[in-house]
Amino acid sequence: MQEQNLKRLLVGGVAAAAMLMAGCADMSPRQQGTAQGAGIGALAGAVLGSVTGGKAGTGAVIGGAVGAVAGNIWSKRQEDRRVALEQATRGTGVEVSRTTDNQLKLNIPNDISFDLNSAAIRPAMRSVLDPFANQLRGDTATRISIVGHTDSSGSDAINDPLSVERARSVRDYLVTRGVAADHVQTAGRGDREPIAENTTEQGRARNRRVEIYLREPAS
Repeated sequence: MQEQNLKRLLVGGVAAAAMLMAGCADMSPRQQGTAQGAGIGALAGAVLGSVTGGKAGTGAVIGGAVGAVAGNIWSKRQEDRRVALEQATRGTGVEVSRTTDNQLKLNIPNDISFDLNSAAIRPAMRSVLDPFANQLRGDTATRISIVGHTDSSGSDAINDPLSVERARSVRDYLVTRGVAADHVQTAGRGDREPIAENTTEQGRARNRRVEIYLREPAS
């Protein structure tokens, strides 16, 4: 009997999810992110409640509350930042985009960020980071992740610490411009997450990069 109830619940949940996605078409990006998170959480909570012997309705309420706060919000402020950063970095090769999980992403190529085998920020990169820092000064809601990458030239013993040092250099620069240090996380991926083939110089150049992510946690 419990298995049959669970099957019915899952079928109903899929149908509800489909209706939710359709209903989100007229919502703002911020409302879409919150509504979708709440819907997914509600379905998960309902299934959890059924499996654990609780009432599906209670599980759905709990799951909905979790789903609504588990993701990131794409707010008007995030959209304004995206537009402003696109304008500020036009012609530099920097890519500004919105990720599928509602983060604002800056992909900064190596030719404007660092010299070969160096973690010292080049002057051209400052013109990208300065307006970025200006937008974040005094911001208590946004969280920042900086990830350094290298190409496959050299060993992990060289690439891994170099990618970390580059991410930290960006963080340190932002902090000197007024960004709160405790809101910034850094990581290095070495050559483990290429976005192009490492068999050509053009591909290797694309892989040498720093990525900056901004997110506003749902609350």
